[in-house]
Amino acid sequence: MEKNIKKAAVLGAGVMGATIAAHLANVSIPSIMLDIVPNKLSPEEEKKGLSLKDAAVRNRFAATGKQNLLRARPAALAVPEFASMIEVGNFADHLSRLAEVDWIIEVVIENLQIKQDLFKKVAAVRRPGTIVSSNTSGIPIADICKGMDLEFREHFLGTHFFNPPRYMKLLEIIPIPETLPEVVKFIAYFGERVLGKGIVYAKDTPNFIANRIGIFGMLNLMRIMVEEGYTIEEVDAITGQAMGRPKSAAFGTTDLVGLDTFAHVAKNLYENAANDEMREVFKVPDFVKKMIENNWLGNKTGQGFYKRIKSEAGKEKLVLDYKTMEYRPAQKVKLPSLDAVKAAVGAANKAKALIYAEDRAGQLAWKITRDSLLYTAGRIPEIADDIYNIDNAAKWGFNYEAGPFESWDAIGVEESVERMRKEGKVIPPLVEKLLAQKKKSFYLKKNGELFFFDLKTEDYKKVEEKPEVILLPSLKERNKLVKSNAGASLIDMGDGVACLEFHTYMNAIGQEIIEMILESLKIVEKDFLGMVIGNHAQNYSVGANLLMLVGEIVKSNWAGIEAAIKAFQDATMAMKYFEKPIVAAPHGMALGGGCEVCLASHRIRAALETYMGQVEIGVGLLPGAGGNKEVYLRCIEGIPDGVTPDLLPFLRKAFENIAMAKVATSAEEARKLGFLRSTDKITANVDHLLYDAKQTVLAMVKEGFRPPRPRLIPVAGDGGRAAIKYMANTMRQGGFISEYDEFIAGKLAYILTGGDVLSGALVTEQRMLDIEREAFLSLCGEKKTQDRISHMLKTNKPLRN
Repeated sequence: MEKNIKKAAVLGAGVMGATIAAHLANVSIPSIMLDIVPNKLSPEEEKKGLSLKDAAVRNRFAATGKQNLLRARPAALAVPEFASMIEVGNFADHLSRLAEVDWIIEVVIENLQIKQDLFKKVAAVRRPGTIVSSNTSGIPIADICKGMDLEFREHFLGTHFFNPPRYMKLLEIIPIPETLPEVVKFIAYFGERVLGKGIVYAKDTPNFIANRIGIFGMLNLMRIMVEEGYTIEEVDAITGQAMGRPKSAAFGTTDLVGLDTFAHVAKNLYENAANDEMREVFKVPDFVKKMIENNWLGNKTGQGFYKRIKSEAGKEKLVLDYKTMEYRPAQKVKLPSLDAVKAAVGAANKAKALIYAEDRAGQLAWKITRDSLLYTAGRIPEIADDIYNIDNAAKWGFNYEAGPFESWDAIGVEESVERMRKEGKVIPPLVEKLLAQKKKSFYLKKNGELFFFDLKTEDYKKVEEKPEVILLPSLKERNKLVKSNAGASLIDMGDGVACLEFHTYMNAIGQEIIEMILESLKIVEKDFLGMVIGNHAQNYSVGANLLMLVGEIVKSNWAGIEAAIKAFQDATMAMKYFEKPIVAAPHGMALGGGCEVCLASHRIRAALETYMGQVEIGVGLLPGAGGNKEVYLRCIEGIPDGVTPDLLPFLRKAFENIAMAKVATSAEEARKLGFLRSTDKITANVDHLLYDAKQTVLAMVKEGFRPPRPRLIPVAGDGGRAAIKYMANTMRQGGFISEYDEFIAGKLAYILTGGDVLSGALVTEQRMLDIEREAFLSLCGEKKTQDRISHMLKTNKPLRN
């Protein structure tokens, strides 16, 4: 693209403005963040003797917004250091600096007059050609720029981020009639490729796409709940994971968003959607109004639909009784159809098990699903031109597993519409036209390609394929599967690059995956230029298969456990010295063995949201597939040849990473911790990760890749080990670790210092692997390790015994 954004301006330093600036920093885009000038001093400023003329006072709101980023949870910044890319200022003194930027994003209060007044000032200082956008969640975009000149309007559009911007994938783009097509195209490209967003094209209608259908769904749910006497915890048990939605469910999610924000969006819809046939649904219920009066706004005020208190039994979760407006202990919900959903296999079967059930859960699920599907189908082409944009808006804006029309396909269009007709419901034209043509679904898959039913053509339309999005299931459907077993598959990605995909539960690494790693190396050596190791699962790999390990421990099959560890070590060593490039493409959690697979690869292409670490100590173990060695090697590899440094600081960093089970909360932090090298790159959009990893392989081939040569490893020996053990003892004395943690730390120190050798000794990689394997095996025999593993499998939480 000809355009480029080297610097941006964010107008408004509230939660949304500051977190947008943070995400720009996450992808290396510096910004200047401006806000209003305070009209009076704060008590702290008075104590310091400051006046309203001081820069610290005049920039206070923007500076506070930036400071709040460092405390935000979940973290808005990939690493705290990125805050330095955000400059702060105010509208009165620094608006002229907008001439420096390529994109101006307005995120001030949701007041039309305030926005219009601000943009008049912006127009006076902005360079011609600079893109300007509003992050409004509902004010008409055309109204905001009303009265501006044509050149301004040609570069103006809506860019609606969802909160928090770092984590929420959706970016709604809302052009006005005058917006230049190239501006829309560029912002879509930049949003997807650089910011990592999923782009949805919305029309300039009240609350655009996601909030229009989302707010309808929530308010309609509240109406049905009150009319039919469901409790809040009943509703959340039904509308969470059982319906393919986030665990926080309907009311838990509203507590997260904030009731004031929720009510504001609903009010905007009621006032502006005058011709909506369901307009009356957008009236906020009286009990919600009362909650807002009481300042029960959700998590931000400590109570909303839920409230957590400390009691004699520990932390207790209370739930609001909306009839009495009093809190009471939350009751456990037990309904037959919820158990049926857990037992059902496949998304479609799970959906049908709930929607068509006859118990209370099934009845509620049917009614809210029916009403939402009919409402959403009736909004085409009002809010969007096609179902594909609407489905993506729901999935990316609310983290639903499926969008409305994908869900409709899952429960059966014909079957559900027949029931709707019997209940006297009016079927929208889109659905009538689909069924009139004897079509049975909104989506169709054919030869690895996806099609959706298009209202304009009244036929299936192919979803645009993007070369940057490589879908492994689609490649399999096109007969690109090379070899497969129960744990993993090798797939031809094209251009001479193969992809090794893990597909066990949570991508836990067991015998099948290890076998496929070794088998893939043989195939790639003969038939391919290089290999990517990646997948589309929620997490890259959570580590070794603990359930399998427990089974072997119960049988006291120590020889079998040692053989399995040795096989995994052999696999990672074979990867490390493989003659063709291997690129790991982690995303989500890459823990334990998943981290070791990455460390053994020649290059890492990580998603920004990669959470990487060696966490084995949490289950009483240590890395067993070369992780200890590789973490240490990454700490010392910057030492020039011929230099004999003090190894203790390097040893300490490796020890802390493993002994404290440090997990990077972003790929950028993984680089700080040493899991990623300077040559490893980061991709903001996880959908582009496999493509970028493939391009990395091809670039390495073009550069004439050669594998690393084996080298002797300098270790700190007995002197370094004594220092590390002393550090661990001090931590135990201070109550930071348990006595058993100290015991494990001693074994870790033995591995990292090369065993029984003198300080400064040179050891082979195999020696460190042998010591590592011995330590892993010995820990498997410890009762406290076995207790930790069992506790983790039962609770998914570490036990510090």
